[in-house]
Formats: sequence, structure tokens, C-alpha cells
Amino acid sequence: MGNKNVNIARYSGLKTKDYMAYACGDLGICLGFTLQSSLIQTYYTDCLLLHPLFVMIMFVLARIWDGINDPMMGAICDRMKPNKLGKYRRWFLYGAIPFAVTIALMFIKWPGFGVDSHNIWVYVYATVTYVLFGMAMTAIQIPYGSLASVVTLDQKERSKLSIWRSIGSSIGSLPVIIISSLAFKTDAKTKQGIVDYKILIIGIAIMATLAVIFLLLAYKGNKERAPIPKPQPRVKGAIKKGIKRIVSTRSMISLCIISAIFLSASMFSTGYYTYIIRKYFNVQGFWPMLPSFFVVLAAFILMFILQRLTTKFGKKEVCTVGMGIASAANLCMLFLLPCGTGTPVVVVFFILNFISCFGSGVLNMAVWGMATDAIDDIQIRSGVREDGSCYSIFMFFRKCGQALSAIAINGSLLGFGYKYQPGEGKNFNEHQLRIMFTLGSVIPAALYGICTLLLIFWFPLSKKALDELESKKEVFYAKVK
Repeated sequence: MGNKNVNIARYSGLKTKDYMAYACGDLGICLGFTLQSSLIQTYYTDCLLLHPLFVMIMFVLARIWDGINDPMMGAICDRMKPNKLGKYRRWFLYGAIPFAVTIALMFIKWPGFGVDSHNIWVYVYATVTYVLFGMAMTAIQIPYGSLASVVTLDQKERSKLSIWRSIGSSIGSLPVIIISSLAFKTDAKTKQGIVDYKILIIGIAIMATLAVIFLLLAYKGNKERAPIPKPQPRVKGAIKKGIKRIVSTRSMISLCIISAIFLSASMFSTGYYTYIIRKYFNVQGFWPMLPSFFVVLAAFILMFILQRLTTKFGKKEVCTVGMGIASAANLCMLFLLPCGTGTPVVVVFFILNFISCFGSGVLNMAVWGMATDAIDDIQIRSGVREDGSCYSIFMFFRKCGQALSAIAINGSLLGFGYKYQPGEGKNFNEHQLRIMFTLGSVIPAALYGICTLLLIFWFPLSKKALDELESKKEVFYAKVK
């Protein structure tokens, strides 16, 4: 017993600076991603005046391209040999500048943009820059996810990396909240919604610059400790076989689907609540961004307790409870519907929203560690380790979740005949607003509820199963010199 995990310990032993360096990666990525997930929807419809149907189609087509682009990037990562810059961390160095440039390009409003909703060049420009941003993010995100597997082999340290990653992403989400509250304003006299584009683009430029800085810090601070298998020889059909091996493993395919459904619910709430708060509750200024702030606040609280909870009860078990809480909180919002839109109702709505963010935040923070566990499971079962390919499939499913949220948001806006007008609540009648509020409650509640059931009955890596997997890993790495 004294030599238990001795081989795994050879490739572990992280310190606080290592966790901070790893968190810098997602901090830099999320400075761009949160703009895409929280702000781009409103920017496209209310600033560039793009039609919701086009926005929905563009988002879906971009995800289809991801289905080709992501596995390609994963295969590239797996096949490239390590050099003095590392195997995975070097992509921070390669991709930082292109990533920042595409962030800025998405939000540049050229002369004539946002004046005529029928200007075809606005649609072309938005499509090209949105796809380029997605590709630039993929070039960093896939290697970053794979990096966790070689930073440490210890299960507990990987769980802690997952938490620190979520801390980084939460910090990266804060600037967009500040920018939105400053740039999207309400005129004091006319009570009309206005966009201060100068503040918006200055904020975007600052975020793009910070993204470069934190990605370079991630490159500098991370160390690839674990042994990296030799790249698999290029044989015909290798990618297809690799994908089949990944999706046929229960732990990975179940987590992919759970993560897709979870992200669709989370992003639907973040994007849709902006419209609900502005239109249904008729509240402007900072308040529409409060749900995004709750995500950060929940992550800050969970960072102190989640590691202890998952160590004692298991990741699967704790995430199941969290998803149940999130589902129940959203369902409770339905009871607010007969109560009007007064201040007490708004307060209760935000309280329930925070409870939902806290419950869903458990899976949001633990999922990265669960993904690494699933990759370990594939390796032990097949003897093949393809971190890049595994992680690319996992990220593709998450992007499918983003597409589902885009369909739900823009589909409902289309059903309501939404067209941006500078003013409060002019787009919808009372009946439509009530339907909007109902959808904002029922859809997340149902999706979080499905995640709960899938975690209970399908995802196999319970605490007991992870302990057994750790023992098998020890035997596997005992052969590694």
C-alpha cells in the first residue's frame, strides 16, 4: 500500500502557481467567448439590425463547420510531435494574436452598418468574421483542453484544475458585464434603449488585448509533465476509427450529450434573459447582465467548496444534485407569472436565477475534470490515447449545444415577429411577453432535468468507478519509463 500511485505521483505535484497558469488559459479564451455567448446575439439584432432568422441560420451553419474543423484540429494536435515549445501549450503562442484580431473584427461597425437591415454586405461581413473567430478559438481551445491530461495524472489535481479553469473563465466573463452595462444604456428623458458604440468598441479592444496577455501567460506558466504517447502513424481511415472509438465509449458519449444539453440550457438562459429583463420586466441598465454576474458569483463561492464535495461524494453525484437544483429553480419561476412585474417579483426572479446559476455551476466547473476522466477511461479500454481528438469531439458536442440555444432564442423571437426598435417593450404585446417568460422558465427547467436523469442513469463514472479507474491507471503508467 505504501507504493500506491507512486508512478502517477511522478507526473503530478502541482503548486498554486501551476493552477493559476492553467486558469490563465481559459481566462484568455473566455474574454472572447463570453462576447460571443452573451453579447453577440443582442449586438447582431439590435446594433447591426440583422434578422433573427439569419442569425439563427448563421449560428447553426457555423456549428456544422465546427463538425469538420474541430476533429481536424484534434487530429493535428495528436499527430504533431512535441518540441521545445511543448505539444499543447505552444498553441497559446501560435493562436493568441489571430484570436484577438478576430474578436475585434466581429465588433467593428463599418460606415453604413446598422443603418439598413437589408444591407447584404453586413450579413456577409458578420458571417465571415463570426466563422473566423470560431476557427481561431478552436485552434486554442482544443489544445488547451488536451493540456490538462499532461499537466498532471493525479485525479484530485485534475479536479482542482477543472475548478481553477472555471475560475479563470468566470473572471474572463466579468469585463463583458461591465462593457454591456456601460454601452447598452437607457436615455433618461425618452426612456429609449441606445447603444454607445464608442464605449463598446473601446471595451472590445481592451478585452482583445487582455486575451493576448493571458494566453501568453498560460504558455509561459504551464508545464507538460506527463509522458506523451508517440503520435499514431497516418493510416487510411484513422480519424474515422478514432471517432468511432470515442463515441462508442459510454463515459465519453454520455458526457458529450449531457454537456451539449447543459450548455444549450445555460446559454439559452444567458441570452434569453436579456430580452426578458428588458422587455417583460422593463428593466434596463446593468440589470439585464445580472444573470451573467450570477454565473461569476456562483463560481466564486463554489471554488471554496466544490473540491471537498467532489472528493467526498464524487463528481457525478455532486453534479446530479446541482442539476436537480437548477431545474427546480427554473420551474419555480413559473409561479411568478400571475404576480405581475413589480419590484418584489423582479427580486424573487433574480434570487431564483442565482439559485439556478449555483446549481448549474457545479457541472459547469466539474465537467472539464469529468472529460479528462472519460479520456482516461478510453485509454485504459483501448490502449490508445488521443487527447486532441477526444477533446475535439467533446467540444463539438458543446458547440452543438450552442447551436440549440441559438435556435431556441431566435426561433422564439421569430415567432413573436421581433424587430429591434429603440424603446422599451414596444416589440411585444402582453400575451407575447407572458409566453416569453414561460419559455424562459420551462426550457431551462426541462433541459436541466434531462441532464439530471442522464447523469443518474447513463453516465457511468461514479466515485466508485473513478477509484477503480485510478488503480487501472497506476498499472498502465507503471509500464511508462
